[in-house]
Amino acid sequence: MAAATEKATPCCIGDAKPALARQASNVLQDWSAAGSDPSQDQISKRATVATLMHSVDSLPQPAANPTATKGLNLDQRNKKAKAKERKGNVDNSLSKGNHFFIGIPIMLRAQTSHPLDPLSAAEISVAVATVRAAGATPEVRDSMRFVEVVLVEPDKHVVALADAYFFPPFQPSLLPRTKGGPVIPSKLPPRQARLIVYNKGSNETSTWIVELSEVHAATRGGHHRGKVISSKVISDVQPPMDAVEYAECEAVVKDFPPFQEAMKKRGIEDMDLVMVDPWCVGYHSDADAPSRRLAKPLIFCRTESDCPMENGYARPVEGIYVLVDMQNMVVVEFEDRKLVPLPPADPLRNYTAGETRGGVDRSDVKPLQIIQPEGPSFRVNGYFVEWQKWNFRIGFTPREGLVIYSVAYIDGSRGRRSVAHRLSFVEMVVPYGDPNDPHYRKNAFDAGEDGLGKNAHSLKKGCDCLGYIKYFDAHFTNFTGGVETIENCVCLHEEDHGILWKHQDWRTGLAEVRRSRRLTVSFVCTVANYEYGFYWHFYQDGKIEAEVKLTGILSLGALQPGEIRKYGTTIAPGLYAPVHQHFFVARMDMAVDCKPGDTFNQVVEVNVKVEEPGKNNVHNNAFYAEEKLLKSELQAMRDCNPLSARHWIIRNTRTVNRTGQLTGYKLVPGSNCLPLAGPEAKFLRRAAFLKHNLWVTPYARDEMYPGGEFPNQNPRVGEGLATWVDQNRSLEETDIVLWYVFGVTHIPRLEDWPVMPVERIGFMLAPHGFFNCSPAVDVPPSTCDLDLKDNGATTAKPIQNGILAKL
Repeated sequence: MAAATEKATPCCIGDAKPALARQASNVLQDWSAAGSDPSQDQISKRATVATLMHSVDSLPQPAANPTATKGLNLDQRNKKAKAKERKGNVDNSLSKGNHFFIGIPIMLRAQTSHPLDPLSAAEISVAVATVRAAGATPEVRDSMRFVEVVLVEPDKHVVALADAYFFPPFQPSLLPRTKGGPVIPSKLPPRQARLIVYNKGSNETSTWIVELSEVHAATRGGHHRGKVISSKVISDVQPPMDAVEYAECEAVVKDFPPFQEAMKKRGIEDMDLVMVDPWCVGYHSDADAPSRRLAKPLIFCRTESDCPMENGYARPVEGIYVLVDMQNMVVVEFEDRKLVPLPPADPLRNYTAGETRGGVDRSDVKPLQIIQPEGPSFRVNGYFVEWQKWNFRIGFTPREGLVIYSVAYIDGSRGRRSVAHRLSFVEMVVPYGDPNDPHYRKNAFDAGEDGLGKNAHSLKKGCDCLGYIKYFDAHFTNFTGGVETIENCVCLHEEDHGILWKHQDWRTGLAEVRRSRRLTVSFVCTVANYEYGFYWHFYQDGKIEAEVKLTGILSLGALQPGEIRKYGTTIAPGLYAPVHQHFFVARMDMAVDCKPGDTFNQVVEVNVKVEEPGKNNVHNNAFYAEEKLLKSELQAMRDCNPLSARHWIIRNTRTVNRTGQLTGYKLVPGSNCLPLAGPEAKFLRRAAFLKHNLWVTPYARDEMYPGGEFPNQNPRVGEGLATWVDQNRSLEETDIVLWYVFGVTHIPRLEDWPVMPVERIGFMLAPHGFFNCSPAVDVPPSTCDLDLKDNGATTAKPIQNGILAKL
């Protein structure tokens, strides 16, 4: 993953050499303005420079005494700088970012990439080349397929060291004070990559750890390789599927003669109209064991038309059973079980411009422009983001997609206050509620079987995001080991969010009102027929919101003439949409008011209780909030309860606010549900984590995915989160990890066709005693105090003071 569209600004770099110019280019970013007034583009770009200069503090500056280094070469200057640092100036030089001599930076860093930065394209290439070169024979090397290459995230103390002394904004306070001053290493540990490799010849899955270094990452013509630290064959698993496999599977099925005959029976001879969507088989019996790599495709057929995006999902092909061996790419089982006629072409099936209902689009939608004449309020340095007292790092993985690291709030004299170490969506499951074939086996694990990040796509200006936008690219390996880049994969921008707070004094008529603004980081992925947008919103009042937006096309079934099924909704002649659910799992490695290495968090459940009638409730109106400490993992398997306004507070056991209460952040559930399936449902073997809305565990480095690392065709019951909590580890004061499971039950509507309007679901992290008062009270008034009237005239809004007149 890389920041897109970056350039150096000559006036800020001075006479630095080209290498230094490249370093500076990572500081000032180009910004894309979508939906803004084109006439203001040049003015806006010039105006934004002043707001984007925060990171220039870490650019090279001349030394205070340039003559002291006159005549010295670079090595001599480095030695002189290090000698000065050893004399006690280390903290001072590092607090400024660098120690400079005549524009040459002397940095205490062994690499230019922060330990949490996503792997670059060069690093991915080196990691793949290293593993491939380690293959014992040419046959082994040729059979290697690269499912995933991802950063090995370092220990938290390494991240703290990097943030304290090696990377801006340089925060030495992250590390504890030591007698005699801090001991600062000259370099950080080398970055490492972890690879999941599938051997197509032997059907084996292995994991590899490869060490990278600066010279390795640079590749220098491709002659340098990394170093293999470890490799391990993982038995009895299947790794996630890849897009290359899906394309090959479609071609194999369409070329299979019995399949072609079956389609001819349904009136289809043109195989170019046929769509084959491979689905992982899940695990329903021993026949699905991971000894074979299997897929059971769903079949659809487009209608012949001139539409550039003809909706093939509008004609599902039912009655055909296909099983594909994905290792050898052959059809191993085929049966034309029942001849179900293809649904007739639905005139409302398409959704592209000019192809919608009636063939005429609306003509009364006026332009809506988002204009920030002084540029955005956020600042970006590499992957480090600062906005409205918030700061955090952006990451990206093939499986999770967007990852938010090191979330902290700058709270005046209290300085940097941590909230969370790592936030991400680690799994999602979509079980269907129709017991008929093929729908009963539709229970996709979209993260573990496919990868949310790998299915992300490039975001479009003016549509996915509006305003001043900072985009980040994402790099992945493809199945054969090449590197692919998704440009504009992650979007960072500000949004107006209505009123933040307001009060009017009815006696005087005076009013104070503030508008809310939020910073949004997002990406969107497509998994077959559905789209999912994943969002993290940061607010000026200290809240963090996680939101998922669901859209795309319903997965449909075909009906016999006159048939009606109670397990779905008929949306067109011969077409119905089965009921189903969407579940998402957010993993939150919390660090509320914790310094790196602290283990001072606990979780409290809060329920509202109605006071029993009696002397304490003579008016029968009393209720109160009752708290209960979740002391162990088995106690912390909890469900939402809106009847008691249930929520959970993550507290720091060593820090208090001005009233003496422990500081904390609370998890506020949104709308939610539990699986609407019997306890013996096959998909719950692999998704036992769906049985509760909240799980809490102490941090463990290898506990990342709630269904285990390899849910594809997993025969083991309850692997992952449901098994980890059997240890019943203590939660009374530790490094807390929250696993919040939230879902939506989708009873399809006709209005969800042909493409579903966005459905929103999520939750909130809100400060609870974390601050001494509202952190949003210092937000300044809006700069515009005029109202735009309907007739276009602009006048000042008078204060209505009828109450004062009456007084």
